Amino acid sequence: MKDIMLVEAEIWTVARTDKGNAVLVRPVGGDRAVPIFIGQAEAQSILFGLASVPVPRPMTHDLFLSVLGKTGISVERVEITDLKDRTFYSRLILKQGMKRIVVDSRPSDSLGIASRVHCPVFIAESIVDETGVAVAHFTDESDEGEENAVVDDERSRLESDLQSAVEREDYEEAARIRDRIKEL
Repeated sequence: MKDIMLVEAEIWTVARTDKGNAVLVRPVGGDRAVPIFIGQAEAQSILFGLASVPVPRPMTHDLFLSVLGKTGISVERVEITDLKDRTFYSRLILKQGMKRIVVDSRPSDSLGIASRVHCPVFIAESIVDETGVAVAHFTDESDEGEENAVVDDERSRLESDLQSAVEREDYEEAARIRDRIKEL
């Protein structure tokens, strides 16, 4: 396998675009983010993980982590390693005692797991160079003062509503609320 230059990164956010949902992976301290397009269910799972939203029943990523825990395996890190024909590749680096286990994974699954265990995330520099988009493209620096306070109040109310919807297992309502939070 060729040597890959990796940089530490973070799951910056999940965004809805005109092309679908994208998880934005940003090198730590960087001014560019890599949009990785993912499905609705995967976006929801990553958002739940990032927000530490408790769910009454385990979702797929929670189940996987439970199985790993029962077998004495922990997640050491996630690596987004390659981009071929517009498809991103990643791997989970697991640890069982002194043994390291490398597992091929879709980035959406790797990041869904990383959002729950808060393990380090790394991305190939070549991917950032090839597909990174300026962070300023995703932010609007014109919001200030009172307008921010109104948005923060609305976001807090919606986050409470989101938690209630998840507790009721009303995932359609939770997705609608989550989308409204993203619009803010």
